[in-house]
This record gives sequence, structure tokens and C-alpha cells, in this order.
Amino acid sequence: MKNFARLSVLSVCVCAAACVSNEEAGAEAREHRSSALGAGASHANAQASSPRCGTRTPSDTELERIRQHLARRAEAAKKPGGGGGGGGGGGGVTGGTIDVYFHVINQGTGASNGDVSSQQITDQMNVLNAAFQPWGWSFNLVEVTRTTHGTWFNDCGASSVEAEMKNALRQGTADDLNLYSCNPGGGLLGWATFPNGYASNPKDDGVVLLYSSLPGGAAAPYNLGDTATHEVGHWMGLYHTFQGGCARTGDSVSDTPPERSAAFGCPSGRDSCKGAGADPIYNFMDYTDDACMDHFTAGQDARMDEMFGAYRYGK
Repeated sequence: MKNFARLSVLSVCVCAAACVSNEEAGAEAREHRSSALGAGASHANAQASSPRCGTRTPSDTELERIRQHLARRAEAAKKPGGGGGGGGGGGGVTGGTIDVYFHVINQGTGASNGDVSSQQITDQMNVLNAAFQPWGWSFNLVEVTRTTHGTWFNDCGASSVEAEMKNALRQGTADDLNLYSCNPGGGLLGWATFPNGYASNPKDDGVVLLYSSLPGGAAAPYNLGDTATHEVGHWMGLYHTFQGGCARTGDSVSDTPPERSAAFGCPSGRDSCKGAGADPIYNFMDYTDDACMDHFTAGQDARMDEMFGAYRYGK
């Protein structure tokens, strides 16, 4: 059952700061599969020092369109009767319950074949709720599907295979989360789509996870369930904390200190951008071990609220 907390007009005015209209997002979203790697390529993120996360890095043009759209929503909210600048669903949200459809892709029975257990799925949902509930968001498991398909399982990192899988399985609307577990290969732990891409390609929307990254899986030190936390953060509208390096606040959040590159392991005291504060290695949107990650920030919460309100709520 969906239950979203609405932002007041004042809250919308205070929080809004960056997003792109459904029409403007289309061109960028259509490049999702071929932007840097070519058609049919895997999701490896060429800008990261390791392909842990395959979520694409948005271009400067897309970031600017996003900023302009959220600014327009903020202005619209200031007007009498304003609720967020148009589009189905109107104004923003400050949290709520997100319905989840969990799609288990396997190549046979048993954990080694990707047939993750019901207990692992329950544990994964608990990890997500523990990470997001402090900020007003919770996740409700609506349905689990299980599909035995060797190609989908082993080649889900290929664009054409991913599209076939998602076209067959995705359920719900823009504010429903579809999770897919499979074996993408290439060192990838997962990837996600951003909220602003939904309108141009609804079937593509969702999060793909390495099956062994679920709690109790074999992908140590990434087997406590925070790959899903990281990727759902993207699905909610967050970027990597190291996006843009030291030069700017590339993650569009003001309270995450910049860092020159992704952090791995748990390098306490790392400070790669001198004078900007210690790197946010404990943040869910870095690349550190699951046991190292433990929080989002208030700025990231505001960003999730405004991105969800602009692109997912009521769509």
C-alpha cells in the first residue's frame, strides 16, 4: 500500500533545487544504454576506478536540465495553489512507503545458481528499511517472482538482455521499485536508473543487483545488503559522493564533502580534497565495504524527497 507524506508549499520552496522535466529527460535517458560504452555494452562505469557500480554518470547538460526543472517547481510552489510545477501527482513528498517487486533471476535451484532464499530477500528488505526509515522512507515487499533463464541470469549486464528481462517482468508505476537479482559479471555489483529517466522509458526503470550481494551471499565484503542501499539511493535520485571530484559539488548535495575519487575498503581519515573535510567514506553513496557504510545525510534526504516528488510521485 502506497502512503506518501506530502510536502507543504513552504517545504517545497525551501527544498527544491534541481531536476529535469519529463520531456527534457527523454533525450538523456535514451542514451542510458549506449552513452559511453556503445550499444550492447555492459554497464561498467568508465569514470570509476573500479566497476563496482554500473549506474551511468549524468552529463553536465542533464544536471543543468535537472537543476532548472527543480527551480521551476520551486517557483510554481510559491504561487497560490502551486503544488510543484505541473505533472501528474502535483507537489513533493517528504517520505512514504514504496512498494517493491523483487525479481529473482536464476539458472537453476540453489544459492550458487542465483536462486536466493526467501530469508535473504527478507533480510535485504530489512537492510533497506534500516537505511531509509530514519529519513521517512520505507519499503513494502509486494511480490517475489522467480524466473529460471540462463541468458538473463548470466548476461543481464548486456543492454539487449536487460531490456528483454525488464520488459517481461517489470510491474507497477514510477513510484514502485522493481529489484532484479542476477549475475552481471565484470565485477559489477549493481546499477540503477534515475527518476528523471522514467517518463521516456518506463520499462527500463529499476535496480539490478548481483545476486550474491544480498545479505548472506558470497560477495564479501559486499554481502551485507548495502549494494541495494547504494543502488536504491540512485533510484531515489542520488549520485556518487565522488562525482565531480574536488572541483565542485558534483553530487548536487551540499553537505557531502567532495572527494577526488571513490573510496574502497574503509580508509578512516581519508582526505583527498584538502581543505574540504574528510572524505564521506561512511556514506552509502561511496564505494566502501558494506560494513563501512552507515548513513545518508540531511542534504541527501532533501534531494531524494525532491527528486521523488518531481519524477516518481503519482506518475
